[in-house]
Amino acid sequence: MNIIRNIPGLLKLFWSIKGFDHYAKDIEKARATGDPEIERKEIAQDTWLWSGDVADKFGMKVLVKGQENIPERDGLVFISNHQGYADIIAMFRALKGKQIGFIAKDSLQKLPYFGKWITVIRGLYIQRGNAKEALKSIQEGSKLVKEGYNLVIFPEGTRSQGPEMAHFKAGSFKLATKAKAMIVPVTIQGSYHLFEEKGVIRPGTVRVQIHPPIDTATLDRKQIAEMEKQVEDTIRTSLKELIEEENNDR
Repeated sequence: MNIIRNIPGLLKLFWSIKGFDHYAKDIEKARATGDPEIERKEIAQDTWLWSGDVADKFGMKVLVKGQENIPERDGLVFISNHQGYADIIAMFRALKGKQIGFIAKDSLQKLPYFGKWITVIRGLYIQRGNAKEALKSIQEGSKLVKEGYNLVIFPEGTRSQGPEMAHFKAGSFKLATKAKAMIVPVTIQGSYHLFEEKGVIRPGTVRVQIHPPIDTATLDRKQIAEMEKQVEDTIRTSLKELIEEENNDR
């Protein structure tokens, strides 16, 4: 029954993703200039416009706090919990003015349009269960960050599909620490309401909290381990607060 009920939403989603082809051409032209700053600005502008259109079509409202914590510099790694598919749109809306690419599982690469879309915005695919290939992806991601591109990582490894947050997987921070990048923790609450909660695409509100950045450039191994725990604890604590805030607004 849910498949039938989702047909209108799935068609809108398909055409929304396909519609990004229009922006992809502009991004590829910007990339052809060889100037990373021009390319980043084009990606930031196009993903902002595109995500706004998608949010309007699906009745998605994004409430953002902490935008003042977004560093002006680039070469950032955003670390966030992952509740649902809508997290991608929520991140685009929350990080206005920033180019962001996503670290995604390699199985998504085969999806029509979406597979190309990830790479166009400077995202990367990582192959699970293959340590050698995963290391290659980490090295490639680290190189991108050093070149000034911004990446988003979901350390849980998969969607929680609800308010509960899983523990972050070991090695999730390697890309950021290898690049000696600045990490910006982000908490997302409510994205699962838009699909995962009922298995039906529907309108909803997503809350996003952006936390103060952490510079990893001078951290030693012990400090990195402490930082990883700190980031996870920060997101977990903030998630509880956002859930309470959501409940109070009902």
